[in-house]
Amino acid sequence: MKTLILLRKQKLLMKVLQTDKTHALQSCIAVLKNNEKRFSSPLHCHPELELVFIKSGSGKKVIGDTIDEFHTGDIVLVGSALPHKWICDNNDQSPSSIVAYFNKDAFSEGFYALKESQKLANLFAKAGRGLNITGSTRQIVGAKMERLTKKSGLKKIIGLMEILHIISVSKEVDYITYDNNTSRSNDSGVDRLAEVYHYIAENFQKDISLHEIASIASLTEPAFCRLFKKRTAKSFVEYVNEIRISAACKDLQDTDLNVSAIYSRCGFKTISNFNKSFKKVTGFSPKEYRQNMQLMQD
Repeated sequence: MKTLILLRKQKLLMKVLQTDKTHALQSCIAVLKNNEKRFSSPLHCHPELELVFIKSGSGKKVIGDTIDEFHTGDIVLVGSALPHKWICDNNDQSPSSIVAYFNKDAFSEGFYALKESQKLANLFAKAGRGLNITGSTRQIVGAKMERLTKKSGLKKIIGLMEILHIISVSKEVDYITYDNNTSRSNDSGVDRLAEVYHYIAENFQKDISLHEIASIASLTEPAFCRLFKKRTAKSFVEYVNEIRISAACKDLQDTDLNVSAIYSRCGFKTISNFNKSFKKVTGFSPKEYRQNMQLMQD
């Protein structure tokens, strides 16, 4: 097991833990029920592919170079060596998931050379960018993963292969990351921006300077801006504001806090800047957004 620890300017940034799940569990396929409080695993990667079914919970997921929301019912296929982390909402104390770990090397090269296995081989290659399973396929796969937890031995292997086949032929599959470089295998095993996404997710409530975030990526400020724009199609400021607005939406929806209390706890310096940014992203003022959410819940 290797752990990469980056220290820069006397700041402990984050660990990217490289693990070996199936080896530790002494099985080429492992299916686990995860009721761990708040999904507390650090940003990590492993040689196995990982199929995750969120039975309950919500928050942010960091997959390679992308940070996005996750919700109950979501199903994600994470490729080999692709850094990932699940960050639960602060008020979500009891998330649960079903996770299947499997190593594609459990089958020989001859297996993947078979015509019948081509779609499966293509799926594993696509998983290097992370995949969201959507639509009716998500419902079918979720039900089968529930049943998979009760199987053992050869039946478990057959059950997982059936699930993977369903995903491989489905059109209800979307890429998560922007390019295929996030799963590259190098000495660190992690994309150089993975730390940035994690840091933003953990610190969006405070002021994050361009100098600070560029240092975390070990880039000059101009080089960081170019790379970040290429990866996310957004400027750094736009990206951070969207993360902050997402947190504000949740507060407006789930709490009785007034706007003057919400804007500062989400990282905005002034209420006028908050209102302007909120309307730009959502199309509504904070007050209108809260009223619309209340009407939908009535």
